[in-house]
Amino acid sequence: MKMKAKVILTALLLSNAVGMQAQALDLKALGDMVEKEVNSAASGRSASGAVSQLSEKETSDGLKLALSQGASKAVSMLGATDGFMGNQEVKIPLPDSLKKIEKGMRMIGMGSQADDLVLKMNRAAEQAVPEAKALLLNSVKQMSLTDAKGILTGPQDAATQYFKKTTATDMAAKFLPIVQKATANVKLADTYNKYAEMGSQFGLIKKEDANINQYVTQKALDGVYLMIAKEEAAIRQDPVGQASNLLKKVFGAVAQ
Repeated sequence: MKMKAKVILTALLLSNAVGMQAQALDLKALGDMVEKEVNSAASGRSASGAVSQLSEKETSDGLKLALSQGASKAVSMLGATDGFMGNQEVKIPLPDSLKKIEKGMRMIGMGSQADDLVLKMNRAAEQAVPEAKALLLNSVKQMSLTDAKGILTGPQDAATQYFKKTTATDMAAKFLPIVQKATANVKLADTYNKYAEMGSQFGLIKKEDANINQYVTQKALDGVYLMIAKEEAAIRQDPVGQASNLLKKVFGAVAQ
């Protein structure tokens, strides 16, 4: 109430200062000014304070719903045909260290083989990604209340980092055999591995890039977490735009 009185007094003083215009005091504008001042003060509350007003069940259920939706959407997009190949943010290219080899192949008329390898790498990732859904959803189920509150009051990518910590190892183990099977019939894969291993021995290629299957597996993981991060950002930036009232309440509290 003190704040409202202060704002009203300030408005009246300003109005009196302009003489006759005092009689034409815009009460609506004054009300808007009071509301703006009060809302500004309210927005100064910390996210952790706002979250503490929620019940433990609301905090846990709201976050789990958000993460389940975000993870499912990310997997669905990437696991479709052209989920990787048609998305420049996650499309898997040949490693930078092999660009010279790719350039040479194109100069001698082998560009189609290089293109085929890139296509098959991305198709392999698209085939592997659906395996991520069960792991991600299980990670959500296992989330503790402490984890939930930490994500809500943490950095903008806190949920994505939680997923990386809890699923990366198992997800890589799930992806690898699928990638291996998908690239088995690509003749250029053997050539890739041959040159990549040679480059690795001389320090020209990163160890994780020295084998096509390991390289594609890591890129597939990166793609999954990137899309999850985008979903997380969308929810944090526009909690009111989310369909669930529970999501609005939980992430709306963080946004205050």
